[in-house]
Amino acid sequence: MVGQEHVVRALSNALDNDRLHHAYLFTGTRGVGKTTLARILAKSLNCEQGVSSTPCGECGTCREVDEGRFADLLEVDAASRTKVDQTRELLENVPYAPIRGRYKVYLIDEVHMFSDSSFNALLKTLEEPPPHVKFLLATTDPQKVPVTVLSRCLQMNLTRLPAEQIEAQFKHILEAETVQFEPAALSFLARVADGSMRDGLSLLDQGIAYSGGEVREADVMAMLGAVATDSLPELLNLVADNNAAGVLAQVEQLAQQTPDFSGILKDLILMLHRVAVLQSVPDAGDVSWGDLDTLAALAARLSPEDTQLYYEIALRGRRDLHLAADNRSGFEMTLLRMLAFHPDVSGSTQATVGGGSSRKPAGKPKPVTRSAPQQNRNLSPVEEKPAVVSADSNAGIDAQAAFADWHQLVPKLNLGGMSAQLAAHCTVGAWEDGKLTLNLDSACVGLVGSLAEERLHLALDNYFGKPVALNIEVIDTEEDTPARRAEKARCQREADALAQMQQDPLVNALEERFGAELIVDSVKARESERD
Repeated sequence: MVGQEHVVRALSNALDNDRLHHAYLFTGTRGVGKTTLARILAKSLNCEQGVSSTPCGECGTCREVDEGRFADLLEVDAASRTKVDQTRELLENVPYAPIRGRYKVYLIDEVHMFSDSSFNALLKTLEEPPPHVKFLLATTDPQKVPVTVLSRCLQMNLTRLPAEQIEAQFKHILEAETVQFEPAALSFLARVADGSMRDGLSLLDQGIAYSGGEVREADVMAMLGAVATDSLPELLNLVADNNAAGVLAQVEQLAQQTPDFSGILKDLILMLHRVAVLQSVPDAGDVSWGDLDTLAALAARLSPEDTQLYYEIALRGRRDLHLAADNRSGFEMTLLRMLAFHPDVSGSTQATVGGGSSRKPAGKPKPVTRSAPQQNRNLSPVEEKPAVVSADSNAGIDAQAAFADWHQLVPKLNLGGMSAQLAAHCTVGAWEDGKLTLNLDSACVGLVGSLAEERLHLALDNYFGKPVALNIEVIDTEEDTPARRAEKARCQREADALAQMQQDPLVNALEERFGAELIVDSVKARESERD
């Protein structure tokens, strides 16, 4: 029971002080000793030398438990006995005394796989079992076990094992078996085991067989395809250099080793996570991560924004890998996407990932002034067109007065889509000598320089019948933009609608007579009188 001393201590004290519970639930990830611990507990309960935390291991009962043929230890795989009839059949013998042992022990593995009906059948017996019966339940997913069952069990949480502890156990075993090994090979296998001693021991057996009776680093890395993983730091550096040719050449070299590209993406995600941790807390590195110098160099080379962006793209790439024509092309596209969405020097990205908003520079946005394009302003027939008003019809318009109330002017421009959004998030900064300056809310910085700005400019020209020099400044402002005013009006309409509903006699009658409840979030104001 390596690494589970806290559980061993609790059970040892219970056995030695005769404070046993009738049901135990062992939880934890795969390969940390849940079933093994349950068998040892069954042996401790029925050892012919007496109940204690140190069963002799030599009596007939102990040997039969070890060999899996003890009649009073009933091991059940819940995954293969999900039907309620099978559960009832299992529990039929609970009232009867043990055949040989002191206790009849029911060991139910992966108990979360039981159906609801099976749990209901187990519940009553679990609540009031006969004194000669003990239930030992094991699961990797305790969240799926009903709370009514959890409340009737003592829960023992087995923890994932740190790589150092798994490596120490490897060393102990190999020295006892006189098997030659390289320490670096054991360290690598312990990391790959990912907290599971059982998985680690299986990998160790495989490594011994692959290396011909020894455990050598080069052999186990080749066995597990880890040679490809070693090239990930170089691959990240090529991405940071925006070297597409180098990235594809590196992927070609990886492909010659027939790697698991899904596994490589997983390792890349893990590496980016560790880089992000080091960028946030430089001293948080763990020796189990591998080459900390390489990770520290990447943390210094990449910006935190790059790291987060690459992590997001790698996550989506691994999720969608099965949709690609083949795993290699999906892996290549993930890396090329990192290049395509690489941030420019100003801090804003060239595009967005997954439909999200453009990433902006950290900190308070600085005012940015850009002039709207003066050429290529012809729109295709399928695109929105602002209303065209002749110069004569607007000849007498006082532009200064028109711009003084931007809220009244915007609806007259007949904009739609993104150009309407752009106008709605602006306020008038200045109007002087035919030059209009609009202050744009910094949350909409991505609209600057887009087709939306071009359409807004064209609409202003057409409305006033003469060219308008348009500049847009991106700033943080508390001014009342049309969008903010519309949002306030909407909130007020909903508040009024809610008040009307709460005062409605019919609603009050339903609440009083039938205990009805008004769902506040469902009350929406009508957008117009025609609704």
